[in-house]
Amino acid sequence: MSLALDPAAQDLLFREARTANTFTDEPVTDEQVQAIYDLVKFGPTAFNQTPLRITLVRSAEARERLVPHMAEGNQPKTASAPLVAILSADNEFHEELPALFPAFPQAKDLFFAERAAREGSATLNAALQAAYFIVGVRAAGLAAGPMTGFDAEGIRKEFLDDDHSPLIVVNIGKPGENASYPRSPRLAYDEVVTTV
Repeated sequence: MSLALDPAAQDLLFREARTANTFTDEPVTDEQVQAIYDLVKFGPTAFNQTPLRITLVRSAEARERLVPHMAEGNQPKTASAPLVAILSADNEFHEELPALFPAFPQAKDLFFAERAAREGSATLNAALQAAYFIVGVRAAGLAAGPMTGFDAEGIRKEFLDDDHSPLIVVNIGKPGENASYPRSPRLAYDEVVTTV
């Protein structure tokens, strides 16, 4: 069975895409980031919640504040990427639910009155949105270098607030020289899928 997406797009988004570790110095524009978000905002989440928040790190001063919070092996990549995005979960996302999910405005208070429930849902659904964001970066013809090797509390204190939890830091740009490792193996269909 064939896919509806043409093979070139399949390659761009999945088969040929790699995590980038080096980048050219070609800038990533605000217009590109806006186009990425305007595409990926339609990805599904529970109750149409939108907990993902994106903090773009562009300035040299902000980069100097971010790099020390990255794991040692991630510091050079983050220091040299044209754009870095801190993807975080807004644990107060429920305040937007009446507007975002008008079919069931009671969801805000019925399911998300407790902070612990909000944090779990925000983390899961922002992670879904982060995955959409990475695919959107690829759709823009850019490479993404997503990383979870960082001091989350340090980044939260430096760039966010108590209502936001950092999930992933993504370096973004055109891939540079020797940008990625060779493709690593993947599990086969029958190792992953079970029919009951």
